[in-house]
Amino acid sequence: MDDPNETLQTVLDDVAPRLKRMRAQRGMTLAALSETTGISTSTLSRLESGQRRPSLELLLPLAAAYRVPLDDLVGAPEVGDPRVRLVARQMPYGGQVVPLTRSPGPIQAFKMVFGDRGEPDLKTHEGYEWLYVLDGRLRLLLADHDLVLGPGEAAEFDTRVPHWFGSADGRPVEVLSLFGRQGERMHVRAKPKS
Repeated sequence: MDDPNETLQTVLDDVAPRLKRMRAQRGMTLAALSETTGISTSTLSRLESGQRRPSLELLLPLAAAYRVPLDDLVGAPEVGDPRVRLVARQMPYGGQVVPLTRSPGPIQAFKMVFGDRGEPDLKTHEGYEWLYVLDGRLRLLLADHDLVLGPGEAAEFDTRVPHWFGSADGRPVEVLSLFGRQGERMHVRAKPKS
């Protein structure tokens, strides 16, 4: 039987690199994270290097800033929970993508979180994309258009048109994406006003 003290120490030892990785994936500096959470940069640095033991008072503001469950910060083991546990994947250009659909089909749904993606590099490929900004400011370059979308705004486009999207201000941006590989358009319907 596992020693509970050893198990606890292993979980705590894994928190520091997980915190550092999470901040790096979002393209945040310690100063920006400090401003968001109210935790000093020195405390954040010591947390990420393993020199400071994580506490609930420190982890809760970090979970809120990263918009993840506390379980993601501490690597809590899965339990008999009926909810689907989504697994984030690294984007090739930085940030994370979380597939929201499990089975292959004509339309795939994703949640993307990314920060500064560097210089725009417009690409084309088969498909049709619908983007909805959850948080932050999204810059969308679409052929000759240069648009900035805020929370609650959406855009849809044929991905054969040269396009690029990233953070408009270098801060993290969260986006829902619906993508159809064969060019399927999304159909948005609203209840008519009575």
